[in-house]
Amino acid sequence: MKDQPEEIVQITIYPCELEQVPQFNGFREWLHTFELYRGKNTGEGAEDNESRVVGKFKGSMMVYKWPLPDDIEDSTPFGCDPQFGFFNGLPNNDPIHVLVRVYVVKANDLHPADMNGKADPYLIIHLGKHKVNDKENYVSKQLNPTFGKCFEFEATFPQESILTVQVFDWDLVGVDDLIGETKVDLENRYYSRHRAVCGISEEYAIHGYNTWRDPMKPTQILGKLCKDFKVDGPHFTHGKVKVGDRTFQGKQDIEDENGHKKPTDEHIALEALKHWDDVPKGCKLVAEHVETRPLYHPEKPGIEQGKVEMWVDMFPMDMPSPGAPVDISPRKPKKYELRCVIWNTDDVVLEDDAFFTGEKMSDIYVKGWLKGSQDDLQATDIHYRSLTGEGNFNWRFLFPFDYLAAEEKIVISKKESLFSWDESEYKIPPRLNLQVWDADHFSADDFLGAVTLDLNRFPRGAKNAKQCNLGMLKTDGTVPQVSLFKLKRIKGWWPFAAKGENEEETELTGKVEAELHLMSEEEAEKSPAGLGRNEPDPLDKPNRPDTSFISFLNPMKALKYLVCVRFRCLIIKATIMALLTAILVLFMYSMPGYTVKKMFGV
Repeated sequence: MKDQPEEIVQITIYPCELEQVPQFNGFREWLHTFELYRGKNTGEGAEDNESRVVGKFKGSMMVYKWPLPDDIEDSTPFGCDPQFGFFNGLPNNDPIHVLVRVYVVKANDLHPADMNGKADPYLIIHLGKHKVNDKENYVSKQLNPTFGKCFEFEATFPQESILTVQVFDWDLVGVDDLIGETKVDLENRYYSRHRAVCGISEEYAIHGYNTWRDPMKPTQILGKLCKDFKVDGPHFTHGKVKVGDRTFQGKQDIEDENGHKKPTDEHIALEALKHWDDVPKGCKLVAEHVETRPLYHPEKPGIEQGKVEMWVDMFPMDMPSPGAPVDISPRKPKKYELRCVIWNTDDVVLEDDAFFTGEKMSDIYVKGWLKGSQDDLQATDIHYRSLTGEGNFNWRFLFPFDYLAAEEKIVISKKESLFSWDESEYKIPPRLNLQVWDADHFSADDFLGAVTLDLNRFPRGAKNAKQCNLGMLKTDGTVPQVSLFKLKRIKGWWPFAAKGENEEETELTGKVEAELHLMSEEEAEKSPAGLGRNEPDPLDKPNRPDTSFISFLNPMKALKYLVCVRFRCLIIKATIMALLTAILVLFMYSMPGYTVKKMFGV
């Protein structure tokens, strides 16, 4: 039995701000923000009110009849019984030092800032008196840039609690333009009963990509919540934990980096945290997540300028320091080289007629490209005067490329024009395009057919030309698919196809025998190969039939074709003209003598 592949732990991606998620109620369960105005309201509208704002007051105001009557059920902002003190559980107002990590994954649908309809975005982060300008890492010509950045600050709440994430457009000349910004009140999150300081992971792990990043373990977090919310527990017994009147169970062991398992209660405690809203007095805890925040421009209120995907972790400085930040830097593409050897073709449609014999023939050659017909187009030499559709080439194509396995895309970096300052990045599927053509000397070459092979999923080649047919190109799931990134090497026959005369049905226009060999850059350097039939590792010259002088090998057939087919009409016309000319000459020659004889009666 083979080991089953381990499932990848997923995180929650919110399509909105974390404050807009209904379960979290904007993190305003006890902290509300009130603006403080200077002077009095003159009734001139919102602009006048904004100019009068001198500060903000955070707090909560409620009026209660005390002691509470028995018929009124209420609780403190942290879910406690008010009979034990209404302010029970509320934090004190002493300044607190916090380590803040801001993770910015990417931005989407940014408003164009340049005349070419694109932008060159970069980030500027503000938190109190702290500022980070990431201008040197701007992303060229992108409206959906991937940043993959983590910014770390040491802040003091409440003085430094407003986080501002700004997206600017880089300009070579002049002042950079603000595309949009978003602001996050970190203090509300920090003091929220939903525990928005560090998302609760789906699983607990002590190594690997999903290493637990909170300095407090699940058992510690669960114990603190039970204490703060005055909930009985937690009580751990035999793979179970009892919290209040609820019981949770989970795995009882954990695997370390060496594969050794040891007993632990962390998985069980994590199950209780993920279902904390089922516990009396509990609530939904913030899970490990990525939130999507809209960007706005101060001069264009209410008009969205794009979105940014991000999340924020906060850790008190008076607790053990957390581990290293999560590395979310963009994946680097891996370099590959695709070697495609075109061995033979068969059953290629014949487009031309032989001059001397009139037989159908084609001058066959094959084109191929991976990145684009303008970027890495390559072609074989020409197999002249093929009378059967068979072509012999033994020709090697070489296609180096950069590949992102996670996205299954080829990454192309190139300048858009001669005057571009830097390169733009594009991503396309890894598709090998092969085409068969008929070469013409005095007119444009004729396209005969094509086949496109997606390197991630394409049909396995037929063993011989007879078994090769259009059914191999079906995409309805009935044809087994293979991946070259797994097989590394494959050889076989694939069909060429083209639209018929009615432009609806696809017709078989030929077959190609090819060998595909995918190598990493390191492997390609160790075993170099030449383009076409060149060194190193040259291919043998193909054994092509000599059809250049076929008319001389069968002169009677060539003469018959010339007289009876190709020049038949011309010969008939020439014969008729010769006869008419002869008759006319004879008439002109004999007419004077005949006329004299008639006149003198001779």
